[in-house]
This record gives sequence, structure tokens and C-alpha cells, in this order.
Amino acid sequence: MASSNTPSSHTAFTELPKVDISGLRSSDLQDRLTVAEQLGKAAREVGFLYITGHGIDPALSENLKARTRDFFAQPLAQKMRYYIGQSVNHSGYVPEGEEQFGDGNIDHKETYDVNFDYLPEAGRRPMLGPTQWPDDDAFKRDVKAYYDAALNVSQSLFRGFALALGLPEDTLTKLVTTPPSQLRLIHYPFNASAPQDRPGIGAHTDYECFTILLPTAPGLEVLNGAGEWIDVPLVDNAFVINIGDMLEVLSNGEFVATSHRVRKVQEERYSFPLFCACDYDTVISPLLAAKEADDQNRYAAINCGEHLYAQTIQTFQYLKTKLDQGEIQMPEGSKGLSSFGYHSEAQG
Repeated sequence: MASSNTPSSHTAFTELPKVDISGLRSSDLQDRLTVAEQLGKAAREVGFLYITGHGIDPALSENLKARTRDFFAQPLAQKMRYYIGQSVNHSGYVPEGEEQFGDGNIDHKETYDVNFDYLPEAGRRPMLGPTQWPDDDAFKRDVKAYYDAALNVSQSLFRGFALALGLPEDTLTKLVTTPPSQLRLIHYPFNASAPQDRPGIGAHTDYECFTILLPTAPGLEVLNGAGEWIDVPLVDNAFVINIGDMLEVLSNGEFVATSHRVRKVQEERYSFPLFCACDYDTVISPLLAAKEADDQNRYAAINCGEHLYAQTIQTFQYLKTKLDQGEIQMPEGSKGLSSFGYHSEAQG
């Protein structure tokens, strides 16, 4: 995730568009192009949208929610057995206070992070390797089933976004074979005594290409082109999609990452974002020519995995400690936490 004050190309939208993506699975190219046109319009004007027709069995989502509630209901000591700081691929339990963003605020949440379960020895990277799973067969079975289904949807969306940009349909999917795409199981506890202005998570954009989000309660807000925070209500059997940093770069700014936040929750809330990235060693650079001559060098090439790792180092306490102690180093050319997207100074 990141945030910045880049001028927004977004409209002063007051609600998110809704796109039925079932046509992306059609054998008829025209059906796929019709959906792609809708995806492109939403990505250019809003940066956020709902998708329906995704094909994910609601039972998979319900099983994911049940396993997540069971895990977070355990005592802290039990959950800390799977602390993310002891993993080899940045996976596991994240206690409240572990993450701290550039504004210094600590998010009021706990999470369990699941990554692409990369088992081979060869090709491992700081955020690509075997996932740290709890000693709970049902948790692994149900969480992985949802992860795999959502990752399959992401492949359809990668094809749709490529078509929306006027590119060959497989342009992006060729870059996505064993991606460091992370599913976060997020728990926002309800605390009636918490300050009213204390957010569940502060304003940010997402680091990756796009996010597939399954929320269980209201609370998400999106920043429109007029600098106003817009509520994102729940829509039955729909997922929320938002553009991230990397697709902004790949599209050469045609699609812009949109700032969003979670306000103080009014009830216990769970949220399940899958952050969809390209393969670790992919060099992310514009695939389209800039529309204006002076924009040609707006986006420098970045390494996908190293960008994710750099942003993560700057956010997680255990990695900050390792950095301070010289156990790890920031990747060369790393960007700060304020590199992409549109983020208003007004936190409204």
C-alpha cells in the first residue's frame, strides 16, 4: 500500500460501478471485449468497482469466514505461535500494532496473512516460499480453497484489464505464474471506547496490480476525484475490486490507484483482500505510450517483488528491526510509502 498527492484523473463519483464479469469466461471474443470496456471505464474514472458473475461458490466464502472467526477467537498466546516474524515468506499471524504506516498511526486490527504456497526450494524470494499454516487442517483446507478460487478470478481480470488497455489478452497473464499474491484475513474488533477518529486502517493505496476484496460489514471508504470520502456498502455476492500501484505503472497512468481507508468500525468486522501481483522478478514498466510528451518518464521501471518487499519492510515492525540490525537490506532503488495514486491531504 502507498499514498501520494498525485493529481487525480478520477471523477467526483458518489458510488461504485458494478460489472458482471461472467462474459470474461465466454468463448466469444466480443463478449469478453464488452466486459473489458466496462472494466476500463471503471478503472479510469473511479479506480474501484464491484464485480458480480465471478463464479466463486458462496460456500467457499462462508467456510473462509468460519475458519477465520475460529482462529481469531483463540487466546493471543496461541495465535502468536504463528507470528509472521518467524516465517520465511512473510506469512502468518499479525498482531495489532505490528503494522505502522508513514503517518505513524497504528491500525486497529489483527490479521493472518497467506501467500502463494511456493514449495520448491529453487526460486524462493523474501516474500515467495512455503506459507506458514496453523496446525489446523480445516483452516488450511478452507482458506486455501478460497485462495485458489479467488486467484482464478484474478486471471480473468488480468485478461480483462489487458483488453481494456487495447493490449493482447494474455499480456498480463504471462507475467503471473507463481505470484507473491497475498490473501489477508483481517479482523477489526469492535471497541466502543476507541476514539471516534481512530481508523480501522488509515488512508492508502494498494501496492499490487489490483485487489479482490470480500468484506463482511460496512466501513470501507474511497476517495473520489473531488477529495470526498465515499462509503462502499455491501452488495450481496459481489466483490470489491480496486486498482493498485503496479497496474497504474503498467497502464502508464491510464488506471490510477485510488486511496481508501476503513473508518472506526461500528461492529466486529472481517475483511478478506487478495492482493494480486505479477511474478516476483517481473520488471514493472509502462506497457502503453504516454498520452503527453512530458509524461514519457512519469513512471520508472520497478521490480515487482522488490517493490512489494521494500514497502513491507517500511510497514512491519519485525522487518524494521531486522533492517536496523543489519540482517536485511532495502532493495536498490526502493520507493517510499508515498509513491503512487491520489491521496488528499484532507482526511475528512
